[in-house]
Amino acid sequence: MFPGWLHGLSITALLLGAVWALVISIDVVRHPQPMGIMNVVWPVCALFGTIAVAWAYLRYGRSVIPEVHHAGRDRDAATAHRTEPPFPVMVGKGALHCGSGCMLGDIAAEWLAFLIPAVAVWFGWQTVFAEKMYAVWILDFVFAFGLGIVFQYFAIVPMRNLSPVEGLVAAVKADTASLIAWQIGMYGFMALAQFVLLPALGAPRAAVNTPEFWFVMQIAMVSGFLTSYPVNWWLITTGRKERM
Repeated sequence: MFPGWLHGLSITALLLGAVWALVISIDVVRHPQPMGIMNVVWPVCALFGTIAVAWAYLRYGRSVIPEVHHAGRDRDAATAHRTEPPFPVMVGKGALHCGSGCMLGDIAAEWLAFLIPAVAVWFGWQTVFAEKMYAVWILDFVFAFGLGIVFQYFAIVPMRNLSPVEGLVAAVKADTASLIAWQIGMYGFMALAQFVLLPALGAPRAAVNTPEFWFVMQIAMVSGFLTSYPVNWWLITTGRKERM
């Protein structure tokens, strides 16, 4: 059994993330992002970043371009005159862009392996790994990498006017290091929580179908943001990744 306070905290944190994700989802419909993929990135990242991501969206991410009903000239002019956020904020947006793919990939992979345990066997559980968690981490990475590249592709191709093949290559170059850094931070905290922190509280390991697991995942995603942030700083500074 999990401590009552931890169970309550987990449910509260998850509800907070869900509420802010819903609020931002509604808002981006009314105020679409200039970069279309960010309409998905902000709500997804609110699932784990909750109030912090909501604040960042409202302060630096929310589109303030006025809606117009004529030719796109007025809107294009407004877009051209948007003030760029500070560089550290652009780096944060780049990290969140990567993290959104990781978040969706990890959700899909964790539930797939939970509902169909044979999937974990395919990725080495009971043969290479005694711990199912390690096999699922490989599946997590596959899903996160695939979605991360897709998200990066739809960000980088319109900005650079690339062909599909050029866009795919550029997306891999721009997102691979960031994604690896994010997953390292995420895996690190998940391992710490499952093997050290929860046992120290007298609690069992958190299963995928518990609020505690996804609360831990929220914190793990924040850890992923922290480990990927300096990598994104380097990628953007060197021109390997676009400013956002």
